[in-house]
Formats: sequence, C-alpha cells, structure tokens
Amino acid sequence: MDSYTVKLSTKDLKAKFGKVQVLKGINIGFPENKVTAIMGPSGCGKTTLIRCLNRIHELTPGAKVEGEVILDGVNIYSPKVDPVAIRRRIGMVFQKPNPFPTMSIFDNAVSGLKLNGIRDKTILNELAEKSLRMAFLWDEVKGDLKKPGTALSGGQQQRLCIARALAVEPEVILMDEPCSALDPIATAKIEESIRALKKEFTIVIVTHNLQQAARVSDLTAFMYLGQLIEFGNTKDIFEHPNNPLTEKYITGEFG
Repeated sequence: MDSYTVKLSTKDLKAKFGKVQVLKGINIGFPENKVTAIMGPSGCGKTTLIRCLNRIHELTPGAKVEGEVILDGVNIYSPKVDPVAIRRRIGMVFQKPNPFPTMSIFDNAVSGLKLNGIRDKTILNELAEKSLRMAFLWDEVKGDLKKPGTALSGGQQQRLCIARALAVEPEVILMDEPCSALDPIATAKIEESIRALKKEFTIVIVTHNLQQAARVSDLTAFMYLGQLIEFGNTKDIFEHPNNPLTEKYITGEFG
C-alpha cells in the first residue's frame, strides 16, 4: 500500500451490544484527504465501526467500546476528551436522509452552527452557501432556502444532510450507506460530491455496493464477522485480493 498520512486510526478496537461482541479488535488507519470504503456482508460490523469512530456507538443503551480511536495522535476515548467536541470534528451522514422536519433548507444547513452558538447572520449565510455548494446542492435550492427541507427529493435531502455535516467544518466525514435509499441519478450526484470533498476532508464510507466502492474510494477495507479481513488500495483489493474470503465476496460467492 502507498504511504499516506493517517488522520484517524483504531487500535485493538472492540465493541459490544450487551454480551454480543460486534467488533473483535480492529486495527486500521484512515489516510488524510482520501476516501476509504468499508465493505462486507450485513451484520459484519461496518456500521458499528464507524459509529465508534465519533463516539456515537456509546449513546446506544448496552453498548460498550474497548481499545482506542486516535485522531491526530489523541485517543478520543480518553477521559479528558469531550465527546461533543469530537462529534464536531468527525461528522456523520446517515443511511436515510434525515433533515429536521420543522426547519427550512437554510435552517437545516446551519443547525449545527446555531447549536454551537453562532448567531451572526453574515457567517451563517456564508457557511450555508459554502456547505450547500460543496454538497452540490446550492444551484438547485438557492431560490428556495425558506422551503422545508422535507420538500426536497430524497437525493436532495441526503445532499442537504451532507451540507449540514459540512457546515460545522469537520475534519473527517463518516457516511453510512449514504446512497442506499436513492435512485441511480441521485447516487451519481452524491458520488460526485464525495470525490470532490476529499480535497478538504478525510472520508470514510460504508457501502454494500461494490461498484460504488470501486468508483469513489482510494482504499477499501473488507470486514467479516466483526474482523478486518483485508485493507489496501481499492484497485489492489478488487483486482488482486490477498485473502480468499475477500475474493469470494468480491466475486459474489456470498454477501
């Protein structure tokens, strides 16, 4: 694998729901300004992994995390670290578009900023436009910013959620199956946005879609039954996998 500057990494990361061990000692490094895809069959721990990366997993009753997640050299699970501050630095886009139903497009885009105490209208306007442009949505909504976010199509709603995550200017963006509920045209726009965003952000995307992983990612991790089976450059993983299990998954023998 090529040499990269690692932005975010895990060290012997384990996660449980009650007594069920979901992650079994994951060691992985996510390079700066690259897109890393995490793929694997349902139930292999992909979503749990990314939910551990910004301390959302622990919000679920009965959930437990062991090991380390290191952001810029600091373990985010250290008692000295504020999880709210971490969630600002590591943004999350969920599987289903979830704009706030009572808010306008504009207010959805800047909701995180307002939560952080920003009230200056000039700053809010600037960051709303910037984040909507980065999410490839501005040209479609600039005349309708007062309309409810829920009035948008599914694909537009998901791009609004991406804009909302971007507005607080995170360093890392986690995306959990961001296109699974979308049609091919909306999916293409999200993928275009992901490729552009890596210039400024480190991106980790969970996907069931092998073609999507091949299209948008620089690196790919394959997980199975809570373990990291293989990790490397996407081209190498798809064309010359080292592990027979990876090869079986990529060729469709299971999944």
